Amino acid sequence: MKVTILGSGSSGNSILVESSTTRLLIDAGFSGRDLERRLAAVGRDADSIDALLVTHEHSDHTRGIGVFARRWGTPLYLGDRTRIACRHLLSGTEEIRSYSCAHPVVLGGLRIEPFLTVHDAVDPFAVAVSELETGEKLGIATDLGRPNVAVRHALRECDLLVLESNHDEILLRESIYPWSVKLRIAGSHGHLSNRAAAELVSTIYHPELGGVVLAHLSEQANDPFLAEDAVGIKLERLGFRGELLVGRQHEPLEPIDVSRLKRRVAPEQLSLL
Repeated sequence: MKVTILGSGSSGNSILVESSTTRLLIDAGFSGRDLERRLAAVGRDADSIDALLVTHEHSDHTRGIGVFARRWGTPLYLGDRTRIACRHLLSGTEEIRSYSCAHPVVLGGLRIEPFLTVHDAVDPFAVAVSELETGEKLGIATDLGRPNVAVRHALRECDLLVLESNHDEILLRESIYPWSVKLRIAGSHGHLSNRAAAELVSTIYHPELGGVVLAHLSEQANDPFLAEDAVGIKLERLGFRGELLVGRQHEPLEPIDVSRLKRRVAPEQLSLL
C-alpha cells in the first residue's frame, strides 16, 4: 500500500491511498484544478482515480468533490446525511454511492471500514483502510473533537496512522480567531490539540506501528515543530522505531510506502547459527 498526503490543514485536505490495483481519494478539500495539480505533482493522473470517499461535509474536505467527480466520472462515496449537506456542490449527474459505518466498503484491492467520530458535522466519519493482498492497515482520523471508544478500537494495529494534531493550546488562545471559534476548535466536537493527539497515540501505540503522519494542522494556531515535538516525545518514550511526519497544507508529501515502513520496524530475526 502507498499513501500520499496531497495536502492537509485548515484550508484543505485530501489523501491518496493506493493498492497494486486500486486508487482511492479520501476527501477533496481543494478546487478541482488544484487537486489535479497535486496529483500530477506526485505522478498520478486524475483519470486514474477509481473512487472518491468523503468523510464529512465541511468545505476543507469537500470543496472539489463535485467538479472532480463530473470531470473524470469518478464515483463518489458519501454518507446519506453528508450527501444532503453537500447538495450545493452536486449537479445530480455524479455517480453517488452511499456508505455507512454499518458495512465496510470493498473497492478493488482495498477494504474501507468507516467509523463515527465526535465532530461538529452532520455525520462525520474517519476510516481504516486495509489492503486485501498484504493486510497492511492505514488509519485516518483528521477531525476529532475527542477520541471515543470507537476511534481507539478502529485505529488499533495500524501500520500507518494519519492523525489530527490541529492546534497548540497556547497558540490557539493567542490567535486572531474570534473567541467563539476558539471555543469551537478546543471543544469536545472540534479538533484535537497537539497534547491530545500525543495522548491518543500513546493509547493505540504498538511495537509494529511503522509511521505516524500528523495532519490538519492549523496555520493560525499551530506550528509543525510544536506538533512534532509533542507527539515525538511521547512516541520516543514508548520505543517507537517508525517515521514521524507532518502533513503540509500547500504541497504534497512524498508517497509513503507502507511495506517499507513495516520492514523498518519488523522484529529482528535471531540467527540459529
